Amino acid sequence: MNRDVNHLPQKANPVLVKQANIFADLPAKLIEDFQQEFQLNEWRKGDYINSDILMQRFFVVIDGQLEIKQSNQETGREATLDMLYAGDCFDLMVLLDNQPHDVIISPLTTVKLLSVKLDTMRHWLWTYPEFNQQFMPYLAQKMREKEQQASSHILNDVPTRLSRIILNHINKIKFYTGRKEEEHQHHLVNGLNDDTLARMAGSVRQVINKQLQLWKKAGTLDKKRNQLIVKDLEALEQAAKFTETLPNAPLMPTSKK
Repeated sequence: MNRDVNHLPQKANPVLVKQANIFADLPAKLIEDFQQEFQLNEWRKGDYINSDILMQRFFVVIDGQLEIKQSNQETGREATLDMLYAGDCFDLMVLLDNQPHDVIISPLTTVKLLSVKLDTMRHWLWTYPEFNQQFMPYLAQKMREKEQQASSHILNDVPTRLSRIILNHINKIKFYTGRKEEEHQHHLVNGLNDDTLARMAGSVRQVINKQLQLWKKAGTLDKKRNQLIVKDLEALEQAAKFTETLPNAPLMPTSKK
């Protein structure tokens, strides 16, 4: 059962603000000024987050994973609109058009966020050119991701879509810092169960599970409850059909020497 959020916000600091992509390269003085307007929030898996809050505050993910999705009340089907990681911001749509956004905000893990009043965020964009220069490339990046997601759902089969989702997830979290010869053992995909992967791939749970089992049998990955262990990164990249002609290829370095 979902729980209402009752965690008290705290004040942010410049170190946390710099963790967001759109603030990272701003002058130190500007970051110090900005941080005074931020609050530090924490949402936990299972918390109910009313989407009305997006009309009031702009959020930056500092740690954890967050899914933004929509559902069809008649069919019960759900689709993932965006998967947010540390450094990502939301809601860009509300920020730009000031219209309500009917979405489901679903923390997949404990999520730490910075939040600022929406009007303050707009004021920064209008007032500080150096901030605008940081924001616009991030906005363009998110637009490209949505374009690639839409085209992939139409042009590619489920194995291609699913392999790209897994590779993109690995690339986003960038957690492995160990020895190179052990790298293949540490491509872990946590928190993305079959239902979540199905929403992201525009498919259904049964189809996703069948494909994961095929990869498990082939030795490409191992599957344990809500955890995937990628054992053959090159095979997954081949399934993703990335080529040098694609605008987003490769998502990760190939394993060839």
